[in-house]
Amino acid sequence: MRSIRMSAPRGRGRRRTVLAVTGLVAALVLTTTACGGSEKDKASDKPDATTSQAADSDGGSVRVPSDIADRLKEHGIDVDKWKNGGWQNWDKDKWLSEAEDFVNPVIEGLWKPDRMQSAKEADKHVTTKDASAAQGLSDPEPAPVRAEAEKTPYHENAAPVGKVFFDSPEGPAVCSGTVVKDVNHPGKSNLVWTAGHCVHAGGNGGWFRNLVFVPAYNDLGTSEGDLGNASASEIAPYGNWWADWASTSNGWIQGGSETGGDGAAYDYAVLHVKPEQGSKSLEETVGAALDVDFSAPSAAEAGRMGAWGYPAAPPYNGLQMFKCLDAPGRFSLASDLPSMYRIGCTMTGGSSGGGWFRVRDGETVLVSNTSIGPTDNTWLAGPQLGEDAEALYQNMSKTYGGQ
Repeated sequence: MRSIRMSAPRGRGRRRTVLAVTGLVAALVLTTTACGGSEKDKASDKPDATTSQAADSDGGSVRVPSDIADRLKEHGIDVDKWKNGGWQNWDKDKWLSEAEDFVNPVIEGLWKPDRMQSAKEADKHVTTKDASAAQGLSDPEPAPVRAEAEKTPYHENAAPVGKVFFDSPEGPAVCSGTVVKDVNHPGKSNLVWTAGHCVHAGGNGGWFRNLVFVPAYNDLGTSEGDLGNASASEIAPYGNWWADWASTSNGWIQGGSETGGDGAAYDYAVLHVKPEQGSKSLEETVGAALDVDFSAPSAAEAGRMGAWGYPAAPPYNGLQMFKCLDAPGRFSLASDLPSMYRIGCTMTGGSSGGGWFRVRDGETVLVSNTSIGPTDNTWLAGPQLGEDAEALYQNMSKTYGGQ
């Protein structure tokens, strides 16, 4: 066995991230504090980075930048009423959809353990027809890879991985996410990588609400029967982190659909978060964060990948973290859309947004995220992260990263 050790950021809770490569299987182990018709982008072949600013709360009052407040007023929304329960109104005419309309004031105590447990998976299942639409552009369907449970406690084995909770018109929902580094604010990142469909409904909807990230959720992998006796520190060892800014691609906002649609190849998002309580950055609190690989290597060049997440649909229940390891192949939904990565994996909905990792220059980096899969849950597909994803990330980092 050969272990490749990664340096971890300095600060309280400093640990190491280890990537172990075993034979041909290339087993990734994040040991540290380390888951209506669509309209295509008219401006260019590639979607532009689209960023949204959220409202802030301070001492019970809500402060909203004037331009955002004006946009909210245009929609007939009183932000104070929103925070006090008005967010539950999903009137189609008032469902905020434009990037600059996103609002997510902190509502302390909303995401309690029982509410987290009630959240349903936000999965995107492609049909057989969808998957075969560009069959000549896709590699043969991979053999299923059985998901393997991550070792506990998660804060020692995969702390950057966590769950993204949010409210949709159907009720509380859940995805997975990953703490990523902020290149413009080293050691003090507040950035989380997830899927676009975990923050925005796509072409037929708008922004979801009450977005919260919980790193190393259910730290000890406690079973459903015993969860009622688990302490708050076991369920959320690093606390709840509210998204005060969110960013996803125009490709997802305009083309995303219930089955992924034209937006699937652009199904990625970045959150800028802040703690419900406390002042340290997310990276300092968790003790680690991962670089993002925007080189968009081809499936053949990428080598083996590992997908991490919290599958919530049966036979899983969303309480444990799992991972799949496989060599990616190409997957495409149409000839005019970018190719995606596809791996064999039995993880189900809830793992959406979870990071995909590979080794680059001896370090573990995030190279994609879970986007879509088939109804029989035998494989997963994720977008290639190229120039557009990097532009979105850089805009978030430079504009909001230091806040």
